[in-house]
Amino acid sequence: MSRIARTLLCALFSSLLLSACVSQVTEQDQYSGFLPDYSGLKEATSPNGHPVMRWIAPGFQPRAYSTVVFDRLELYPAPKPTERVNQQTLQDLQRYASSTARETIALQYRVVPNRQSVPAGQRAMFIKAAITGVSASNEGMKWYEVVPIAAVVGATSAVTGHRDQNTELYIEASISDASTGQPLAYVVRKVFGKTLENDKQAITADDFKQAIREMNSDLSIMLSR
Repeated sequence: MSRIARTLLCALFSSLLLSACVSQVTEQDQYSGFLPDYSGLKEATSPNGHPVMRWIAPGFQPRAYSTVVFDRLELYPAPKPTERVNQQTLQDLQRYASSTARETIALQYRVVPNRQSVPAGQRAMFIKAAITGVSASNEGMKWYEVVPIAAVVGATSAVTGHRDQNTELYIEASISDASTGQPLAYVVRKVFGKTLENDKQAITADDFKQAIREMNSDLSIMLSR
């Protein structure tokens, strides 16, 4: 094989690998509009090492508050069930994510469902959060697929729908002062669940339960600072 041919072949494999990469954070065109402002978001790392898009107000000290106003995660925008993500899955995800978040917050704060329930004289944070998307996408190529024949086979498998798929859950949340409405933090997070065998396999709430627990661990550490 000539040097030019080898160069072109390497370029082809490189482009295949780059196109197969899966973003670890929510892209701007995937923002839902749930948050009032996305302009200050910057890529950061959660306490447990997961990539997130985040903005935190200077001087924000969660432990200066004793109460958290939180009801449940919303489904935003209005959910549109599909064959792979049905209405039951969306409801199960909402129920599980809401209950575990509430339990996590209650370990350190009094949790009330609305501002009217905040005890007199108590400083309260208002946490508003939503599930903004549930999807699956082809996994990026593994390092061993760089071998030319493996790369070709891998690309063909992706086209025909046989490549393993990542399950992805999109979460957006805001924290504000319950009394003044002053924003304290915005977080946009892409959560990866279990890997599916192909693009026909249905997505279920169970696929995300471990990832949701890890996300709540991050929330607990953040609120303890």
